[in-house]
Amino acid sequence: MTDREILVDKRRDNYGTLRVTENREGYRFLYFGEQTEQSCVFITDPAWLEYDYTRAMLLGTFWCGREADMTLLGLGGGALANCLVRHFAPHTVSAVELRGEVLAMAREWLGLSDDPQLQVSIGCAEKHVAAAPASCDLLFVDLYMEGGLSRLQLQAEFFRHCQQALRPGGVLVINQWQMGDTGLPYAAPLLRDLFGDDYLQVQVEEGNIILFIPAAGDPPLTLDRSVMTDWAAALEPALGYALKPYINDLCRARDNPGPL
Repeated sequence: MTDREILVDKRRDNYGTLRVTENREGYRFLYFGEQTEQSCVFITDPAWLEYDYTRAMLLGTFWCGREADMTLLGLGGGALANCLVRHFAPHTVSAVELRGEVLAMAREWLGLSDDPQLQVSIGCAEKHVAAAPASCDLLFVDLYMEGGLSRLQLQAEFFRHCQQALRPGGVLVINQWQMGDTGLPYAAPLLRDLFGDDYLQVQVEEGNIILFIPAAGDPPLTLDRSVMTDWAAALEPALGYALKPYINDLCRARDNPGPL
């Protein structure tokens, strides 16, 4: 928290301390512990995505289209869920959040949507995907704790279950952290063993690397920048920001360009 932020709420659960702060510009922040800024919400427009990595994750919707069943592993402040419900015409958006107090704070302080298309359950992401084969068209994995990347994001069996949770034509979107200054995701060797080197990835300035992986047995995702740019341009007036920079930086895992 900076000296420009005021404390709105502070709670404690079995996993540590949670705080919501607000700054003068009308942004609210969810912190895990004292230093880990987990989420940012513009309170007058809770569907606005402030972070580059969440904007980049939206590219997953390109391959799935409308009326998709979307699942988020990790709710955080709820901005991504809000954005998907408002702008991408899903059939359903289901979020699985480990911490009940995170959901409570998102509802009370962070403008979590009450749209009936959005359903949030409290539980373990690992158990959820293991019990839900072929259950969704788009699966977002955004699992972080106070100390950084969740242990699940370093486990092969978890990622296998994530891919198996997709229906044919589905897409797995993973928010990983960069390994040093290599331009590689933290779990790069494990991910390549599981998914090969044809999956798509994009680096963002915050240090995250977003991965886009097709359902098991599906061909590699197409990378037609011209078509994607037209798609992004149509979304820009509603979103209020451009997705084109992330499209420009998309590459196959085998073509990793190195650090930004």
